[in-house]
Amino acid sequence: MNKDIGEINGACHCGGVRFHVTLSDGLHSARRCNCSYCRMRGAVAVSAELAGFRLLQGEDLLTTYRFNTQSAAHFFCSRCGIYTHHQRRSNSRQYGVNVACLEGISPFDFAEVPVSDGIAHPSDDPSGAGPRQAGVLRFIPS
Repeated sequence: MNKDIGEINGACHCGGVRFHVTLSDGLHSARRCNCSYCRMRGAVAVSAELAGFRLLQGEDLLTTYRFNTQSAAHFFCSRCGIYTHHQRRSNSRQYGVNVACLEGISPFDFAEVPVSDGIAHPSDDPSGAGPRQAGVLRFIPS
């Protein structure tokens, strides 16, 4: 797997939503989050600046989910239900993009994925300490 990938196409499961994305730091930014929503969603996300994400088709199929502070916008296909990307609460100038939607990439390609502490979100920390890592998720193929 080439972690230095710059641009790549992506799609939801049914192919109704298609996009092209320029990744901020390739696949090096891959991470998960342990907040209540991400814990249930279970996706690995990589970073892209808002201007680096271009929707090619399926805008009419995208549905948005917001919760708690209403700051983050999570987008998913209304036809197949797959989460494609979200506008981050921690950095509203970035999207988190679901690696499972990227052509030829699987979350199981990553031996380890850092897990951000979304339960104690950095935006809620009055000390301004910034993001914290809650742990690491490992995939060990049998």
